[in-house]
Amino acid sequence: MASVETAAEHERILREIESTDTNCIGPTLRSVYDGQEHGLFMEKLDARIRNHDREIEKMCNHHFQGFVDSITELLKVRGEAQKLKSQVTETNRRLQDDGKDLMSSMEELKQCRVQQRNIATTIDKLTHCLPVLEMYSRLQEQMKARRYYPALRTLEQLEQTCLPRAGQYRFCSIMAENIPKLRTQIRDTAMTQLRDFLESIRKHSDKIGETAIRQAQLQRSLDSSVSPQPRALIGRRSRREAAVGTESDGQGGSPSSEQDSGVLDVDEEEEDEVPGAQDLVDFSPVYRCLHIYTVLGLRDVFENYYRKQRRKQARLVLQPHSNMHETLEGYRRYFNQIVGFFVVEDHVLHTTQGLVNRAYVEELWELALSKIIAALRTHSSYCDDPDLVLDLKNLIVLFADTLQGYGFPVSQLFDMLLEMREQYGEILLKRWNITFRQVLDQDNYSPIPVSTEDEFRHYTSQFPLQDPELEKLPFPKKLPFSEFVPKVYCQLKEFIYACLKYSEDLHLSSTEVDDMIRKSTNLLLTRTLSHCLQYGIKKKNVGLAELVQVIINTTHLEQSCHFLEEFISNITNVPPDTVNATKLYGTSTFKDARHAAEAEIYTSLNAKIDQFLQLADYDWMAAVQGGGALTASDYLIDLIAFLKSTFSVFTNLPGKVAQTACMSACKHISTSLMQLLLDPELRQVSMGALQQLNADVQECEGFARAGPVAGFQGDTLLLAFSDLRQLLDLFTQWDWSTYLADYGKPTCKYLRVNPHTALALLEKMRETSRKNNVFAQFRKTDRDRQKLIDTVIKQLRNLIAQHHA
Repeated sequence: MASVETAAEHERILREIESTDTNCIGPTLRSVYDGQEHGLFMEKLDARIRNHDREIEKMCNHHFQGFVDSITELLKVRGEAQKLKSQVTETNRRLQDDGKDLMSSMEELKQCRVQQRNIATTIDKLTHCLPVLEMYSRLQEQMKARRYYPALRTLEQLEQTCLPRAGQYRFCSIMAENIPKLRTQIRDTAMTQLRDFLESIRKHSDKIGETAIRQAQLQRSLDSSVSPQPRALIGRRSRREAAVGTESDGQGGSPSSEQDSGVLDVDEEEEDEVPGAQDLVDFSPVYRCLHIYTVLGLRDVFENYYRKQRRKQARLVLQPHSNMHETLEGYRRYFNQIVGFFVVEDHVLHTTQGLVNRAYVEELWELALSKIIAALRTHSSYCDDPDLVLDLKNLIVLFADTLQGYGFPVSQLFDMLLEMREQYGEILLKRWNITFRQVLDQDNYSPIPVSTEDEFRHYTSQFPLQDPELEKLPFPKKLPFSEFVPKVYCQLKEFIYACLKYSEDLHLSSTEVDDMIRKSTNLLLTRTLSHCLQYGIKKKNVGLAELVQVIINTTHLEQSCHFLEEFISNITNVPPDTVNATKLYGTSTFKDARHAAEAEIYTSLNAKIDQFLQLADYDWMAAVQGGGALTASDYLIDLIAFLKSTFSVFTNLPGKVAQTACMSACKHISTSLMQLLLDPELRQVSMGALQQLNADVQECEGFARAGPVAGFQGDTLLLAFSDLRQLLDLFTQWDWSTYLADYGKPTCKYLRVNPHTALALLEKMRETSRKNNVFAQFRKTDRDRQKLIDTVIKQLRNLIAQHHA
């Protein structure tokens, strides 16, 4: 059984050797040598080889003739093959010779193909790299030209688009590393330009504001000749048109102007057109910086920085110079800077999207308005020149109109101007007080002589004189008033014009202007002019003639008050009979002044009389003189002469004034003589002294009867001396029985003699009689007279006692 299996295994190995490639026969042979039947296998292998040899031999025998035939044919073919070989060799040689050029061309073609492939690869790479290089070159040019916003756009495109396409190259890595640095450089440079811009507009805000105010002033002048839109609309439209152009430039990636000065040069010699304030400023640094920070995602940082810096600048602009109040130029420079500041802010508000908003600008304006008003109140209070105040008011109005044209509320400024109106009125009153006093001091207090029609018309054009009788008189003639009247009337009109000038452009109604002017004029009349007239009346060295002229002057000024009313109505276009219209107090003012002058005349006249009376030197112990009548005292004769000359000047005075002055003078003389007689220090009075006093009173009565002033009825003027006359008659006639009998009756002859007065004078005479009796006590006549005096005194005392009871 084992030999069968071994035989089968050997058979299988042989078949495997026969069918297997000799390269793989190793494992088969190894299995034979590993086995124990190596000899047996070798025998079978030899047997198998012999079998194959036999088969080969049979095959060769079978095919030998064919082989011989084939060899024979092959020998025949060898000759032909030699020929063919030589032909092929020749052909090959020729082909080789011919193929050398082809091979050279082929090599060249191969090199060209390689070059073409390299070129195509290079072109492809350059196609991605060149845009990077070009863009980087453009970036460098933009940075060099300081066109930072386009540079930032280029940088963004380079980073996001071009570099990723270019691939991993060293120069690309360097560029990528430089991009953050370039961004920082652009941001810092833009911020530097913004700071330069802010500093520039801070320095040039004066020029910007001046241009804006001049533009507003030009618009105001145009308003009177055409029918324009409201200034605010026109200003807004021009700004919006400018804003559209600016925004289109700024947001298009390349602002039209890359200058960084902030303020552009404008030819000031061109008078045809006033440039807009926004035309003076190059806002490109703001727009550029805003766009740059927006692209960088730092818009909030930029907005906060811009607003903070502008707030600081606002505080600087709103801080006035300490000497601003000294000149109008100081105020103008202050207003120009403020207008320039807010013109810039308004333009930024309307040409940027959210850099500043309306709330921020309104907040700044509220702050500015409060500080402006406070500064103006403080500095204007130092001003005492009405012309400067008026110029300041016009400047404030122009300032307010300019900012109102840009949409800022300015009602508080006009309210402050109304407050300043009170201050302006006070300053005007002070100036006119000086003017009136100068007119008073320079007046000659004499009627104005006119010798020609031109002179007459000159004065009547200055003062509304309504006197037909005077106009009929031939030249030369005299106007009743002095130079004071036309000058004061002209000054009143000038004051009214000054008040009207301040009221212009304050947006007040005609009624309000009329009321304001009338109230101010009333203050001028009742306070300033009244005080000046009192000053002129009360000052020293004012004679009666001057006082008389003052009364005449004030009378004419009083009559002209209704002309002032008409004058105010004409310039304000408000009828004088308007309801609630303020009336002028000129009539009462001039009446008061006239009354003061009249009182001063009376006082001065009495003072002059007192000066004469001080010269009186009565001999109160004079003896009774027999014979002819006594003559009046010298001082009294001089006094009467003075009164006659004085009252001759009173012919131009109103009748009542002259009559009152004359009556007052006579009463003062009478009262003064009575006081001389009843002076407590005068202890004794003789009958001779009473006779002399009686002669003086007779002289006064003669003056009164002569009628020094027209208008008295009958002996009215004599009543001034009636008290003294009746007293002297009582003593000189020694008519005591009549006095005592008729006392208290309406028909009493000595009705004006007071018993107290009679008693006092009688006691003085008793003292005189007693003194004389010391030396003549044995004369019966004197003793009887003494007894009579004592009896009368006793009776008078009883009469007084009964009267009191």
